[in-house]
Amino acid sequence: MNRTRVVSAQDAAAMLRDGDVVTVCSSSGLNCPDKVLAAIGERFALEGHPRDLTMLHPIAAGDLYGIRGIDHLARPGLIGRVLAGSYPSGPSSLPMPDIWRLIVDDAIAAYNVPSGILFDMHRDAAARRPGVLTKVGLGTFVDPDLQGCAMNPRAAAHPIVEKVRFAGDEWLFFPVIAPRVAIIRATTADERGNLSFEHEAAFLGALDQALAARNSGGVVIAQVKRTVRAGSIKPQQVHVPGILVDRIVVDPAQWQTTQTPYDPAMSGEIVQPEDAFELQPWGPEKVIARRAALQLVGGTVANLGFGIAANVPRILLEEGLHGQVTWAIEQGAVGGIPLLGFGFGCASNADAIVPSPNQFTYFQGGGFDVALLSFLQIDARGNVNVSKLGARPYLTAGCGGFVDITTHARRILFCGYFTAGAKLEAGGGRLTIVEEGKGRKLVQAVEHVTFSGDMARRRGQQITYVTERCVFDLTECGLTLREIAPGIDLQRDVLDLADFALEVDPGLKVMDARLFSDAPMGLELRRTYGE
Repeated sequence: MNRTRVVSAQDAAAMLRDGDVVTVCSSSGLNCPDKVLAAIGERFALEGHPRDLTMLHPIAAGDLYGIRGIDHLARPGLIGRVLAGSYPSGPSSLPMPDIWRLIVDDAIAAYNVPSGILFDMHRDAAARRPGVLTKVGLGTFVDPDLQGCAMNPRAAAHPIVEKVRFAGDEWLFFPVIAPRVAIIRATTADERGNLSFEHEAAFLGALDQALAARNSGGVVIAQVKRTVRAGSIKPQQVHVPGILVDRIVVDPAQWQTTQTPYDPAMSGEIVQPEDAFELQPWGPEKVIARRAALQLVGGTVANLGFGIAANVPRILLEEGLHGQVTWAIEQGAVGGIPLLGFGFGCASNADAIVPSPNQFTYFQGGGFDVALLSFLQIDARGNVNVSKLGARPYLTAGCGGFVDITTHARRILFCGYFTAGAKLEAGGGRLTIVEEGKGRKLVQAVEHVTFSGDMARRRGQQITYVTERCVFDLTECGLTLREIAPGIDLQRDVLDLADFALEVDPGLKVMDARLFSDAPMGLELRRTYGE
């Protein structure tokens, strides 16, 4: 590599043209090429260019609260449209992220596209195929019969997906959107532009995004922590070859995540002892995570989603069962102990870290045994909403990989509170409702169909919904109540708080009292999922 390939962030930003399609490799605060994105925003503030960009963010468009990532670009006129797996989100106590202001004001066309589909679009763009033909998203908000991924009226006026018939079956078709610019991130670049990721907690889709831009006649900008002499990086450690890289921007201060300067356990360089990890504190969330853990079978692979479900690995750790279930996360970690909060998407002590596009191929085909995911709303048809809520949509991040994961999953455990805002106490082998929540989560019809109960029944998927006070399954009759917590009144605390009729199993059971006591359960994993 000629040393002139190493440029300032400002010089890299100057390579963007008005109307460009730009793909960015990041996941929340993970692997975000933040210095380059900030320089693009600064250039626009000074020059008014580049304008009308189409932004592609396969996993996430920024960190959880909009501190980094796409908010650098959230200026009227800079972005024309954006397709992202997820968007910044945070508590209502914080200001609305700037990108959400543009979305809510209909100032840009915004789409929430399942992450796996976005990666598939990059692969098809690189191979010069016409687009993605998939069943992922049928019957959900991804389906053009519903929202077609559109997040606002401006997006709805310009569809990006259509429903087609092919080989006698129904599919969704996403025409490719070929990027001219890819902005990716790595740890090290050598003089030939070869990139290695030794301090990164994930590869994400950097290679696929670079291929899509290169094969479309575009440019690839890589932000790295350091540069080294040619030949310093062993060939097997090169994840993106220099033949795909046009410019290098060096940022010695880049962090692993928004809140992690550097943790070698996240990048698989060291293995931490199990006692280095904090266990989940006692409370109702732990009850839900414990009850989900009761469904697991030893020796199987479980996908893990954000939210309450992400606590389940800590349950197994506390019970001395760590390693008996292998966790798989969309950012690429396989095995280990998945992290929480801003570190979600990473795992310490992982067995492997694979590129996200490959992980999504695994998920879309249903190769794993069970998915543990969270929910915001459930309705009478068994539909689940995790991607949009009411007048404050910025409180949710969008679908991410949820739709890719749930489409062909054989078994899904949805975890969440029965109502929103309840004050609950668990102890002494029972649950006490101190004050009931005012927000109903079992509603007649969800606001956004992120998971389709009708499609699940058609596909024969096994669906269980786990809450702190009851457990129910999706059946042909609807939602059937199987278990209720000790201390809970069936009529008052469950049936009267659902906006639709719940079927009650004649053999209704009481949830295991061990779930409601602040002590290890003596948990034993199941031998089969048929138990």
